[in-house]
Amino acid sequence: MKLIDSIVGQAAGIAAIRRDIHAHPELCFEEVRTADLVAAKLTEWGIPIHRGMGTTGVVGIVQNGSSSRAVGLRADIDALPMQEFNTFAHASQHRGKMHACGHDGHTAMLLAAAQHLAKNRHFDGTVYLIFQPAEEGGGGAREMIKDGLFEQFPVEAVFGMHNWPGLPVGSFAVSEGPVMASSNEFKITIRGKGSHAALPHMGTDPVPIACQMVQAFQTIISRNKKPVDAGVISVTMVHAGEATNVVPDSCELQGTVRTFTLEVLDLIEERMRVIAQNICAAFDAQCEFEFERNYPPTVNHPAETAFAREVMAGIVGAENVRAQEPTMGAEDFAYMLQARPGAYCFIGNGDGAHRDIGHGGGPCTIHNPSYDFNDELIPLGASYWVRLAEQWLARP
Repeated sequence: MKLIDSIVGQAAGIAAIRRDIHAHPELCFEEVRTADLVAAKLTEWGIPIHRGMGTTGVVGIVQNGSSSRAVGLRADIDALPMQEFNTFAHASQHRGKMHACGHDGHTAMLLAAAQHLAKNRHFDGTVYLIFQPAEEGGGGAREMIKDGLFEQFPVEAVFGMHNWPGLPVGSFAVSEGPVMASSNEFKITIRGKGSHAALPHMGTDPVPIACQMVQAFQTIISRNKKPVDAGVISVTMVHAGEATNVVPDSCELQGTVRTFTLEVLDLIEERMRVIAQNICAAFDAQCEFEFERNYPPTVNHPAETAFAREVMAGIVGAENVRAQEPTMGAEDFAYMLQARPGAYCFIGNGDGAHRDIGHGGGPCTIHNPSYDFNDELIPLGASYWVRLAEQWLARP
């Protein structure tokens, strides 16, 4: 691997920062301590900052030369509302909060790049370092954009990166097109008429209506959308009843829908609405249908993806730059890719063997209470950020 020597030399110090962030996780829009730490480090390195965008976001501005060209590099900074199982020294000190997705590592990699760029400004233009809050469900990218992120900090392109457990350390994955799905939630309330369980003919039982509905939703996937288009409907919550001898008045279904395109999402939402309403009507029940669209699909732009792949190949070799297998997980970097061209890549986090003694018994996968970011990635990820920024700004 062709890592940048100065970044390798500073990696231990950045890893200590990463572990400090891991020990003090903060949830979406509450990342005050994390933002303070990021701002303090950037200021220490002579990088001007802007704070408060998207509530707790921090943007660092590294300029050199006279060019008006600019590129954006983004890292997310928030944690998840879950209890950590690890007991090593840097485990979470806040019950019910954990950096279980590696945002502490993403922050560290961009800080390492910032430290190098501040001292070695081998570029003509501006690098915007975007430390974004509230990726885990809060839509922090959307909120930063609403606050004028790309008007105040105009970039030609924006790039994001996420660690990926199971992908070997020393490798990247990037592909054009959809790489992460849209995330959407639904809530359906079936209003029937309660009765004694021994006298079901006296009421309208919402439970068998719900069963019909859950089964019917899967025909949208198998019979309404094209087989080559990806889509998932998951009914994950069914709430009804309070006693075994009472037919309940209502039954509530909740769940999620994931797609790679808005066209498929439009189809699924409309078909779910029609199916829910008409099944209820067929059984003489009332239907309340709610559908909330959260994150859109994360879609990489072709030219920027090809550029990112070239930069990666220059660091780890073309054989270690893999195709990015699309995942039905969601990512709010999607909003940034809707606003500006760019690419979102994966960096290999390994198989979990890097974890300190005292890690939980579960696998080292994201959103798992036994997860921990691999600090070996810091010099690699930071080298990628630096080379990407330098080479982007050197393009004609």
